[in-house]
Parts: sequence; structure tokens; C-alpha cells
Amino acid sequence: MHTPSKWKMTPERVSQFIKTYSFALMVDSEFEATHLPLVYKADEGELGTLYGHVSRANRHGKGLDKTCVLVVFSGPHSYISPTWYAEKPAVSTWNYAAVHVQGEVEYLDNENTLACLDELISQYEPSILHDTDLLPADYQAKLLRGIVGIKINVQSVQAKEKLGQHKSAADQQGVVAGLQADTHSDAQALLRYMLKHEIGIGS
Repeated sequence: MHTPSKWKMTPERVSQFIKTYSFALMVDSEFEATHLPLVYKADEGELGTLYGHVSRANRHGKGLDKTCVLVVFSGPHSYISPTWYAEKPAVSTWNYAAVHVQGEVEYLDNENTLACLDELISQYEPSILHDTDLLPADYQAKLLRGIVGIKINVQSVQAKEKLGQHKSAADQQGVVAGLQADTHSDAQALLRYMLKHEIGIGS
């Protein structure tokens, strides 16, 4: 991913971003792709480690061990109209945030796969983690027969927030006003992201 220095994320932002936008696209060298949620442990390994699982019926569940993959985490994005800018001439563009991770896959044994599932549940709905009505032991055992736990040892990270940081304060304020007037859910999500992190919103 082309990532000029002005748009790079800090490691802390990367960790926060992956946790917030954890539903990823994992692509192997043969362009086989799987969409899946992943848990990121930033303090495990030099660049962190990702954990998840895939179906055994999925080709990725059969031949992914010891192979390299690209994992893409996509954040908010939206069309940016040139009419929103104070300075002219101007062109249409697209603002977005995304993280690309490359790493090597390692299959997990049953014990670690169960631990991985617990981590995933804890991240999204910790209140059901110990609900034996929803997740009785025999049901978990049945689940294990149909999935493969994976660990992705991260080898490189490219992280980008292209949010108009290089634009003048007047242009940035114009973008904020434009997004505020745009009722599309993508525009509103991007606006919330920019306001929360105070990126590309002028002064």
C-alpha cells in the first residue's frame, strides 16, 4: 500500500484501529480470500500476532499452514467532493483509513483454538463467555471439528489514514461541513472517525 509519511499511523493507532475494525480480508499467494474477525496481540512478537479461525471446509482450512498471507483491515471511507474545498482548482478524491498486515500462518491445536475463540468472544460479547446454555462443552467440541484455529505471526505492517491532513485549514473545514451535510452512512462514519481522532479537521 502506498503510504506517504504524512498519512502513516503510529503503532498505538494501529493497535487501536485493528481492535475497532477487526473484521478483515485475508488473501493468500494464490489470491484465495477469506473474510474473518481477528484478535490482535500487539505485545506478542516483534510486530504483534493475529489470532482467528477458518472453516475446515474452506480451502484456507486445509492448506494455509506455514504460508504467507496479506490481511486487510478497512476503516471508515467516503467520497470527498471538490466543491467542499475553499481553494481551487480541486479534484474529487476518497478519504479512508486502512491497515495492511503481512505474516506467516501457523495452525493451532484444539486447546489453543478454544482459547482463541474465548478471546474473540471476550472482545465482542464477554457476558456470554461462560454461558453454558449457549456454549455447552459438547457443543464446543462439535465446533472444534469444523474449524481450524490460526495464528498469524506479523512480519510487516502498513497503516494509512488519508484524511486530508495535507490540506489547508479552510479546505479541511470545508470537508467537515460537506460530510456533515452528507446523509450517507459512510460519510457519517468517516466524519465521526475524523472528529474523534482530530485528524484532517482544520483548526
